[in-house]
Formats: sequence, structure tokens, C-alpha cells
Amino acid sequence: MWYQAKVDLSFQEALVIDQERRNRFILGILFTMVVAGSGTWLAALPGINRIGAMLSAILIAVIYRNVIGYPESIREGIQFSARYLMRFAIILYGFKLNIDMVINKGGMLLVYDAMTIVIAITTTMLLAKLFKADLNLSLLLGIGTGVCGAAAIAAVSPILKANDEDTAISAGIIALIGTVFALTYTFLMPFLPMSAVQYGIWSGVSLHEIAHVAAAAMPAGQDVLAMGLLAKLGRVFLLIPLSLILSFWMKRKGEGEGNQSAPFPWFLAGFIMTSLMGTYLPIPDYVLNDISKASTFLLAAAMVGLGLNVHLSSLRTRAMRPLLAMIIASIVVSTVSFFTLMWFSL
Repeated sequence: MWYQAKVDLSFQEALVIDQERRNRFILGILFTMVVAGSGTWLAALPGINRIGAMLSAILIAVIYRNVIGYPESIREGIQFSARYLMRFAIILYGFKLNIDMVINKGGMLLVYDAMTIVIAITTTMLLAKLFKADLNLSLLLGIGTGVCGAAAIAAVSPILKANDEDTAISAGIIALIGTVFALTYTFLMPFLPMSAVQYGIWSGVSLHEIAHVAAAAMPAGQDVLAMGLLAKLGRVFLLIPLSLILSFWMKRKGEGEGNQSAPFPWFLAGFIMTSLMGTYLPIPDYVLNDISKASTFLLAAAMVGLGLNVHLSSLRTRAMRPLLAMIIASIVVSTVSFFTLMWFSL
């Protein structure tokens, strides 16, 4: 009997421990969502609205981590947000991509978009080697610059097996520098020797995030904004083949080194599926808008989990050279795409 009582007591203790673990897990997820909500609220304020909800949430998380410390008791839930909510957000992000429009109406734009991706990644990596910068961080920044900012970084990070700190730093840098470039474009717009349509295409081909393209093109009118977003969506579309190429490269790299391999990025298959659904199914616009808001919020929540891993000392010691390489690469992308559009109009 005493043995049975001891077993029952141990079982009850195990249940209590398991329940406490579940509670901490849920609290960790809620913590990231509260911070994401705070970032979303801040991003609606005048002035701060230029940097967006994602960067606001990352900044809050970084400040929390470096002032208060990492909330260790709820780490498991936070890590869940950083890894799995991010993948789900990327899947939802696919609803923004109209594949039919990109393929049928933006054939030449895809050429420009592919050129942007190649120039951004190649230039960033060459400069990173020249500056002796962190190559993993530089690659993420190059991909973010060439494709679609933080969303692209979030999509390729699991494929490249990037650590949470590199992912968070890269996403924060892209959002910040992209905002500076968008403001610069808006300021330069009245003085540029190009048509409004060319300006919209230039914004879409060269700026970092969809939000940056929208911010830069909106002042020129709805038609210009539509062209800018079409050009930008081509780069989002090219995230699919780029991710597959990176996955194949990681597998080959794993075979060569004998100690790593890259699993197939199943969330990318979800991204393709949601893109097809958003393109060919009669989904009401208000539903797509709600999905878009949800994907942005979940991506912000995921970035909170990543931002909590950022040490400011590491940012100073590891990110300055990749940041410089990324800024120069962004300038090269803007310059080359500008003159290409001036010389070879669509």
C-alpha cells in the first residue's frame, strides 16, 4: 500500500509540474504577443509609424533584454513564438502574393527583380569578405536587401540554420535602413528625371520591405503605388526559387562537411499554397486584409522572441561591418536599378 501511495503522490507531482510547464509555455507566447501589440500601437503614432510594428516590437524586446534580462521562466513559449509562429506568419504572408499578376503582367519586372536579388546578395557578400565581416549575418542582410526585407530573412533563417540573434539583428537592421531609404526616395521624388510610373517601378525594384515601397510610392498616386507593389511582389515571388536554391546548397554543404543537412522547408510549401489560394480563389478583399494584418502581427510576435536574444555588445562588435556592407549594397542596388530603368524603359 505504501508503495502505491508513493506512486500516486509521484504521479500527482508530475501532473502539477506538467501543468506549471504548460502555464509557463502559454505565458511565454502571450508575452511575445503583448510586446507585439505594444509595438503595433507604437507604430500607429506620428513619427514612429515610419518604422513599422515589426521594428517597434524588436526594439522593445531588445531594450527589455538588455535592461531587465531574459525572462528565463517562460523561455519555452518565447522560443515557440520565435520559431513556429514565424513559420506560420510566412505561410499567411503568401496571401499577399498574386502569382497570376506577377507572371502575366510583370514579366520584364521579374528580370529587374532577379537583377536586384543577384546584385544585393553578391555585393553584400563581396564587401563582407573585404571588410572581414560576419558572413552569416551578411548573407541574411543581403537576402533581406534583395528580396523582401525581414519577411525574407525570417523565411530563409531556418533553411540557413541561422541563430536567433543573427535573425533578429538582421531583421532590425533591414527595417531601420529600409525606412531611411524610403524617406530618402520620397524626398528625392520631385527632383528625379523620371516619370511617375518609372519612379514607382524603381521603388518596387529596389526598396527593402513592401511597407517601404508603399510609403515611398503612395505620395505619387495610386497608379504609381500599384506599379511599385507589382514590382515588389515579383521579388516576393522569387523568394520561392531562392529558398529552394538555398535549401539545395545547404544539403550539399552538409554532405561535404558530414555534420549538417537542411530539411525541406515545409513552411515554404505552405507559402506557395496560400499564394495560389490568394490568387485563384474568390477570397473577399476584407478577408485578405485581415489575413495580412494577422501575418504582420504574428511576424512581430516572432521577432519579439528573436529580439530578446540580442546583446547590444554583440551588435556593436558583430553587426557594424555587415551593416556597412548592406548599406553600400543598398546604394548599389538603387543606383543600378535607377539607371537601368532610365536607359531601358518598360
